[in-house]
Parts: sequence; structure tokens; C-alpha cells
Amino acid sequence: MNFDKENYKIYTDRLELRLFNKQDAEMVKELCNNINIYRTTLYIPYPYTLNDALVWIERHKKNFDEDRSYELAITDKENGDLLGAISLSNNRQFNNGEIAYWIGEKYWGKGYGTEAAKAIIDFAFKEKKLHKVFARYFKSNPASGKIMKKIGMKQEGLLKDQVIKDGKYEDLFYYGIINPEEVDEELTSR
Repeated sequence: MNFDKENYKIYTDRLELRLFNKQDAEMVKELCNNINIYRTTLYIPYPYTLNDALVWIERHKKNFDEDRSYELAITDKENGDLLGAISLSNNRQFNNGEIAYWIGEKYWGKGYGTEAAKAIIDFAFKEKKLHKVFARYFKSNPASGKIMKKIGMKQEGLLKDQVIKDGKYEDLFYYGIINPEEVDEELTSR
């Protein structure tokens, strides 16, 4: 992971994570206006409109500048194609953050979610110095759980009937990871 602070960008082998801009709104609408994206996410509505995309994108830079959250477009480093989104919240009171992500369905199964999630975890620990990062996913979306496991997160709990989606209660799995540098420091100070 390479972070370009000046331009709000994170680079990986294949990806560029960057702030969304208004020109991305049409593609965000196209990718998110998908029943399968809706079913696997907590807050994305369906149908998803251009206005939904514009309103969502509008606050990203301010949130980033105020260290509240970092919502980034996942793009192909070679051709600039928008593949999805990843975000990290910043709870300064507890020194932790939650990651969330979605990948456009036509890009599923190519490892983009895992690569972006690894990068945002590195950003959380190395740049933002968070103590812990956590994530959650619907029991009905095990693919998201696989990403969490691949990036080193461990299951911390299962909340039964935690949310309502389409009139049905859904279980939420909670995963977390502690900053490994802090764990190493703690072990060496004993």
C-alpha cells in the first residue's frame, strides 16, 4: 500500500483507491442499481438513482478532511475503470473504525475486494494509527466474510436478527482485527 496524502489516493498492485467525483455518479448508479448489490449491503437502496449517487459522493471530501470517514472509489490502476467502493469510519473516541465495501457484480471473484480491503486496513493502522478495525456482514453473504478472513480479521460475534432487510430479520457476523504493530509492542514490553 502506498498512500498519496496530497491527492487522497492509495495505490496497490492493481488498484487505485481515490476520492469519488461527480463524474463517477453515473457509473456508481449503474453498478449499485443491482438487486444483488442491494441484497448484500446494509445501506444501499434499490432502485439506486443518480441522485442517490450524487448525494452520497457530495460529502466524501469533507468527511476525509475532517477525519470522520474515508470513502474511496476502487478503480483499476491500468484503465481507470470504477470497480466498487470501500470506506473506513474513524471513531476517535474509541480509536477504531469500521470498514465496508461493495464491488460491482461484473467484477466479483477477481480479488478486487480483498486487495482494496488489505490496503484500507494498512491505511487505518499505518496512516491513521487506529487500534482496531472491524467489519460486519449478513449471514446470507458469506463472500464478504471470506474477504474479512483473507485480510486477517477474526470473527468476534454473531448478532442474531440484528437488522431488518426486505421485511426479514438478518443475522450479522462481526469481525475485527487489532493493529499488529500495537500487539507486537505489547508483547515486547512484557
